[in-house]
Amino acid sequence: MIIFEWINNQLFKMEGLSNLVTILVENVFGLNTQEKLGGSIHFFIYDVIKIFILLSVLIFIISYIQSFFPPERTRKILSRFNGISGNILGALLGTITPFCSCSSIPLFVGFTSAGLPLGVTFSFLISSPLVDLASVILLGSIFNWKIAIAYVIVGLILAVIGGTIIGKAKLEKYVEPFVFDNKIKELEQEALKFRDRVEIAKEQVLDIVKKVWLYILIGVGIGALIHNWIPESIISAVLGKDNWYSVPLATFVGIPMYADIFGTLPIAEALVLKGVGIGTALAFMMAVTALSLPSLIMLSKVVKPKLLIVFTVIVTIGILIIGYSFDTFSYLLL
Repeated sequence: MIIFEWINNQLFKMEGLSNLVTILVENVFGLNTQEKLGGSIHFFIYDVIKIFILLSVLIFIISYIQSFFPPERTRKILSRFNGISGNILGALLGTITPFCSCSSIPLFVGFTSAGLPLGVTFSFLISSPLVDLASVILLGSIFNWKIAIAYVIVGLILAVIGGTIIGKAKLEKYVEPFVFDNKIKELEQEALKFRDRVEIAKEQVLDIVKKVWLYILIGVGIGALIHNWIPESIISAVLGKDNWYSVPLATFVGIPMYADIFGTLPIAEALVLKGVGIGTALAFMMAVTALSLPSLIMLSKVVKPKLLIVFTVIVTIGILIIGYSFDTFSYLLL
């Protein structure tokens, strides 16, 4: 336990980095980290560096592993499973794809056009932006591992249940016809060498960092503002643990926004530090990543309104249940 605690504090929470940033802010900038301005600068520098380091390392590792499972191979694996086992596998495969909701939609189209059951592809679509391995590690580094593991479990359950409901409802007729006509040409996968896989992983890191760096900076900036400048009394009055409407409010505020999960984590962290329930903060984070307006607009181009509404309602209800559950049983996780 002592070794695990040291690894968690030094490698994931990066306490050494926090101390170095404290020295930088206090000795170089001449600011007190216990005061608003100094605390905000410390929060911003520390979180930005930590998130980019963890993100780059984790995406590299995940992308290297993912190089063994290109889309065509993934499709073949998924095609062997039907029913609930297919939904479970689709949700699990979603966890190793480090994509935001918008990036997941082209894969959803590819899998659907290749003949995979609609329920399985929706399990993948729900899971992919919501529960990727990199975000789980970051959750553990920001909060704790009980919360991270619980988040993974409920996220996968939501993906499996959501996909199963859509599959049982037989909603294929509400997918735009061009999706089924867009057949994938099967290509033989070349045998990749170690060097090739490393290059693929490096390219994936650069590609994802280019896509999310601005959202991370914005998210950390908002987090620093919440953490150091907005009084706790105001936040508690709006999103306090005792307010029954905190979870739905956080959910519906998050839907119009768009950010990667890595950009929303610092905001969730700051909210929790201000006394907001962990379920309320996670509901906001999940709504931003799984139900963002841009991703819903993209999805509306490939499915008809009825299926889009069913998907949105299922995920929204799931997020609300998860949010209330985390807030209710937070004493077991904190």
